[in-house]
Amino acid sequence: MSDEKHVTAAQKPYAKLLRQYGGILVSLVVLCIIFSVMNPRFMTVANFMNVLQQIAVIAIAAFGMTWVILLGEIDLSIGSIIAVAGMAAAQAFLAGFGFMPTLVLTLLAGAAMGLANGVLTAKLGLPSFIVTVATMGIFRGLVSLPTNGAPAMIENPTWIAIGAESFVGLPIIIWIVVVLFVFNHVLLSKTTFGRRAYLTGGNREAAVYSGIKVDRVKITIFMISGIMAAISGILLSSRLYSAQTNAGTSYELDAIAAAVLGGTSLAGGVGTMIGTLIGALIIGIMNNGMNMLSVPYFYQLIVKGLVILLAVWLDVRSKRAKR
Repeated sequence: MSDEKHVTAAQKPYAKLLRQYGGILVSLVVLCIIFSVMNPRFMTVANFMNVLQQIAVIAIAAFGMTWVILLGEIDLSIGSIIAVAGMAAAQAFLAGFGFMPTLVLTLLAGAAMGLANGVLTAKLGLPSFIVTVATMGIFRGLVSLPTNGAPAMIENPTWIAIGAESFVGLPIIIWIVVVLFVFNHVLLSKTTFGRRAYLTGGNREAAVYSGIKVDRVKITIFMISGIMAAISGILLSSRLYSAQTNAGTSYELDAIAAAVLGGTSLAGGVGTMIGTLIGALIIGIMNNGMNMLSVPYFYQLIVKGLVILLAVWLDVRSKRAKR
């Protein structure tokens, strides 16, 4: 009898995971089957590794977006932050900085842009949608200032190695995603700060009465989003060997889609990094599959927009059912 209880207890975590992520995992498998039937080259190890590298930039940006959406906020500036990070790195190398100073400078730039979004939202009480639409344009304009809109080449071998080299059989870029996933997952699900983020997004008044400094939490989370976007910019510029002024364009849509598909509620207070990672895989497989089928880019935008609408509708429907 005790053995049966032990087995049942051991099965509970798996049953919970299946209930929570079963739907999106089924969607992931169905997508893979569809694209495999339509193009046999889709289900190859080489293409799967390509998908993982392609989603790296989106997945990391989506980790940051998940934090922001958990608050019931939005950050539409991350695509521009990605571009600024790449250009900041290129200009730092041109000025004679080495790898480590450039890396630190790029991360500080991301944190500073996130800080600006957080302060404008938390301290001035401006809607994050309006704030980040404005900073999206400001940051995008800043990217073009150093080169008058032209791309800037990056020739630092260590920087380029991030997007081109492998470690223990896997591309370095994938290892970075794994490390950042673990970091964000642990920070969100296992720490006091993560619990404060959930409470702030789920019930702001309760968070205030609990003694949580809501404004500080909000500013910190926007800074995390900025840093994650800056890291995405580092990876993208290392893969492109350059900083492009149009880098990261519409990446905010992919990041939002990945987070929402993964179960993060736009109303705040609900979401996990595991779900976001699965959502990023779905977005990556959609992008890769449609590219292999030569689907025009504007049709891809339509599909991704419909996917976001579907995910939001399902989220709203689920909340109404619970009520």
